Amino acid sequence: MFWICFALFLAACFAAGATGGLFPPGDWYKSLRKPGFTPPNWAFPVVWTTLYFCMAYAGALAAMVPGNGIAMALWSVQIALNGLWTPVFFGLRKMRLGLLVLALLWLSVAVSVVALWALDWRAGALFVPYLVWVSIAGALNWSVIRLNPDVAVQDPA
Repeated sequence: MFWICFALFLAACFAAGATGGLFPPGDWYKSLRKPGFTPPNWAFPVVWTTLYFCMAYAGALAAMVPGNGIAMALWSVQIALNGLWTPVFFGLRKMRLGLLVLALLWLSVAVSVVALWALDWRAGALFVPYLVWVSIAGALNWSVIRLNPDVAVQDPA
């Protein structure tokens, strides 16, 4: 039963991650000024793949524990917000709205850490690297807005 749950959670993660293929950064993003702490392009798929496996494992662990309703609801909220950011930022080119989505994602992941930890400390611990990465993503999103104020207020062509 655990491995079926893991596979289902992993499918949800990779469905959210598929938005990266549907809305690639492209020339628009390449043309933006970015802060010095911007990770290299190769790091994004490596980090996200690792995080998605951790998130799926955490979800499967929590799914096995009675009384998991709140944690499962939070897991669902965070993966929905995870999948929403890419179309907002890269698809719509709405950097400020993307930052709002990231703020909500960060909050949902932080609360998920607490809820998952209460069920199984391993599940909560598996979400900690995700919270760190979303924090970096938020700082990156904020910095891109600050470094490109003229672009941040424009609608896409």
